[in-house]
Amino acid sequence: MDLKDTADKLIQGDVKGVITNVSKQLERTIGLAGVIIISLSAMLGSGLFVLPSIAAENMGASAAGIWLAYVLAATVVLPGAVSKSELASAMPTSGGSYVYIERTYGPLLGTISGMGLWASFLLKASFALIGLTAYMYAVTNFLNVEFNSMSVTLSVLVLIVVVNILGVKKIKAIQAPIVGFSVLLLLILSFAALFSGKADLGAPADAAFSSDVWLLGETAALVFVAYAGVTKVAAIAEEIKNPGKNLPSGMYISLATATLLYAGVSYMLMATLSDGWWMVDGHAVEDPIFIFAEHVGGKTVGLIAAVLAILTMASMALAGILASSRYLFAMARDNLLPQSLEEVNAKWETPHWTIIATGMMMAVVLLTLPVKDVAKLASGFQIMVFIIVNSALIVLRSIAKGHEWYQPTYKAPFFPLIQIWGIIGGLALVLIMGEKAFIGAGAALIIGFIIYYGYGAKHAHPRETPFHTFKQEFRNPTPAEYIRREEIFHMADWGGKNHLTLKEFQHALKTLGFSYNANDSRLIFHKADTNEDGVIDIDEFLHSFELGEEE
Repeated sequence: MDLKDTADKLIQGDVKGVITNVSKQLERTIGLAGVIIISLSAMLGSGLFVLPSIAAENMGASAAGIWLAYVLAATVVLPGAVSKSELASAMPTSGGSYVYIERTYGPLLGTISGMGLWASFLLKASFALIGLTAYMYAVTNFLNVEFNSMSVTLSVLVLIVVVNILGVKKIKAIQAPIVGFSVLLLLILSFAALFSGKADLGAPADAAFSSDVWLLGETAALVFVAYAGVTKVAAIAEEIKNPGKNLPSGMYISLATATLLYAGVSYMLMATLSDGWWMVDGHAVEDPIFIFAEHVGGKTVGLIAAVLAILTMASMALAGILASSRYLFAMARDNLLPQSLEEVNAKWETPHWTIIATGMMMAVVLLTLPVKDVAKLASGFQIMVFIIVNSALIVLRSIAKGHEWYQPTYKAPFFPLIQIWGIIGGLALVLIMGEKAFIGAGAALIIGFIIYYGYGAKHAHPRETPFHTFKQEFRNPTPAEYIRREEIFHMADWGGKNHLTLKEFQHALKTLGFSYNANDSRLIFHKADTNEDGVIDIDEFLHSFELGEEE
C-alpha cells in the first residue's frame, strides 16, 4: 500500500485497514531482548536507590521485611501488564494507557486519566531528582565541597527540560548501559554481603512474616511506583518483531527480573546494615545504596555507587519528563487540550510547551512536597490507572457490538480472573494508602472535570465531514496548482526540516485559501500525521494527493 492509498483510507475512516497495512510496512527492529532492556530501563532507578529507606521508615519495627512489600506490589502490577499487552496489540499508538482508557470510556474519563498519568510520571521524575541530590551530597562530601541542594536540584531540572526540548535522541541509547552498570554493582554488593558472613539472613524473613498486614499493604502501595515503567514499552508495539509474542513475554520477564532485584537487594540491605540505619536526624535517608556500598566495600566503592546513582537518577528524570509530557501531547491531539500543547518546535520538532509545563509543575512539587508524599502520590496515581486499564480490557472483551475495531493480536490469559484481581488488589492498596491517595484521586477528578467541561467538551466531538471535503478539494491539482502548493508549503516550513508542524500546516492552508476552522484543520493534520510525531513530511503529503484517482 502506497502513501496515497494510506491517506485515502484515513480520509474514508478505514483506520483498521491503515493499521494493518502500516504495521506491515514498518520495519520491526526490536526483539525480545530489546523489549526487556527498554522495560527494565524504565523501571529500575529510584525504586532501588531511594525507596528502600522510605519504605523502612514506613514499616517501623518490621522494617527488615520491606522486601515482601515489593513482592506484594508486583502481584498487583502483573494484571496491568497482562492487560496492557493485549490492549497495546490492538491499539499500537502513542499515548499508552491514556489512549486505551479514552477509546474505552470516552473523552471525560480519558481527560481525567490523562491528567492522572501526567501527574504520576512527573512525580516519579521529581522523586528521581530528589534521589540525585542526595547522592550528590555523598560525592561533594568526599570532595569537601558545599552546595545548596535545592539550587542544584532546580538547575538539573532546567537542564533536563532543555535537553528534552532539544530532542537529543542519543540519550536513550546510554540509559540502558547506565542502568546495567548500576544493577551489576548492586548484584556484586549483594553477593559480597551474602558471603561475608556478617549478614543476619533470617531477620528480613522473620520481620516480613511477623509484620502487621495493614502496614505491609501500606508499604506495598508506597513502593508501587517502582514498577511504573514496566508497561512503557507497550507504546512502541508497532516497532517490535512478532509483538503478539515478544511484547507480553518481554514485559513478564522484565517484571519478574525487577521484582527479584527489588526484593533481593532490599533483603540483603536490611540483613547487612544495623537496625535503624535508615533514619538520620528524624528523617529517612535518601541515599540507602551509598550507605550499603560504603558498608560492604568501603569509601571508594561507596563513591562509585553514588556516581552511578546520580547518572541513573538523571536518566530516569530525563525519561520521566519525556513520558509525562507526551500525555498532554496525546490529549491535545484528541482536542481535549488547547492546540498550543500539541504544537512541536519547528527547529527541534519536539512538543516544547508540554515539556515546559511538565518542568514547571515538577519545580512546584520539588519546592512544596516532602519526599515521602511525592512517592505516595506517584504510587497512588499509578495504582488508579492500572485499575482502570484492567477494567477497560473487561469492557472491550465483553462488549463486541460497536467495538469491531478491537482486534488484538495477543489475548490475555486467565481472563477475567487476573483483571478482577488487579482491580480488587489495586482498590485495597488505595484504601490502605489512605489520605494521600484520596487527595491525589480527588485532585485528578476535579482538574479532569474542569478541563473537559471548560475546553474538551466543546472541541472533542468527532468530525468526519471535513476529511471528505478536504479530499475533494485537494486532490488532482493541475501542474500549476501543485507547484503553487509546493511553494507555499515550503515557505511555511519555518524550521527548514521539510516538515510542517500543526501551526505551519494551518498557516499553509490559510495562505492557499482553504477556509477550515482550527478544529477541522487539526483533524486533517492528525490524519496526515500517520506516525504521530507531531509533524508531516511536505513532499509525501503533497504526493499523496497529486494523482488521486476516484474509487
